[in-house]
Amino acid sequence: MAALLQTDLPDLQLLSRGKVRDVYTTSSSDHLLFVATDRISVYDVILNSGIPDKGKLLTSISLFWFEKLKHIIPNHLVTVNIDEMPDEVRQYREQLEGRTMLVRKAKIVPMEAIVRGYITGSAWAEYKKSQTVCGVPILEKMEESQKFPTPIFTPSTKAEQGAHDENISPEKAAQLIGQDLFDRIQAASLQLYTAAAEYAESCGLILADTKFEFGLVPSTSVGQDELILVDEVLTPDSSRYWPRDQYEPGKGQPSFDKQYVRNALTAAGYRKGLESGPNGNGEGWGIDDTVIEGTQKRYKEAEQMLKSLHS
Repeated sequence: MAALLQTDLPDLQLLSRGKVRDVYTTSSSDHLLFVATDRISVYDVILNSGIPDKGKLLTSISLFWFEKLKHIIPNHLVTVNIDEMPDEVRQYREQLEGRTMLVRKAKIVPMEAIVRGYITGSAWAEYKKSQTVCGVPILEKMEESQKFPTPIFTPSTKAEQGAHDENISPEKAAQLIGQDLFDRIQAASLQLYTAAAEYAESCGLILADTKFEFGLVPSTSVGQDELILVDEVLTPDSSRYWPRDQYEPGKGQPSFDKQYVRNALTAAGYRKGLESGPNGNGEGWGIDDTVIEGTQKRYKEAEQMLKSLHS
């Protein structure tokens, strides 16, 4: 089966194409159509190759977590049932089935909320240089992949497509969005991560870190807007999942996430400055069939393990 790299819905108005999602307006002024394609991006670069059915897997995992965590914070999901979507959407059932959410329209908070339970990735790279993570001093002596005494909140900017997200300090993030909103997002993010990590561990998975995105919608009560969870949640695209039975601190871990693709791209010669392709001339980056199949297998296995207690 071929990967769906781009949707074609001519009777709908395309609002944006992100790294993975195509977003459309609908005849309902309160709702948007989120379509998860099979595109994959690493290092904020969209690859020429897609992962067949990846969008369906991301949607399935997001739906699972939206339902499981809705007691902590509401989310933007309205329905995934094509028959419950506006009339103009239903004609595209073949493209949309299994990969589409009708969601509440929200004002997106321009900050990515990252929670880290273990030191890895860019956090480990920074720690080795300066004993800090996102500018925050880490007092404990740590080794790669070690668990933090308590999860830490490390925000980043939300970059435009083609640009790199930038880790920022909590102080700078609070200046960017306001202290009150920052405090609300930090508290919600830590609560979401803690609940998800505990559940994932019961399924044999370590949730090393994850990224949340939030939006604001008008509140039914007088006062501040309501904070809701938006985009995807706790998928292998936005999170690092490790097999618990293979966990061994002091080195990198096998994973069920995009790290496998990052490693392949790095081995192929990717580095900052070559975002447009190996020769820097705009040809883009691709991955071979082995990496495509291996990535699909990892995403499917993560989904199966997360849902194993519900089967």
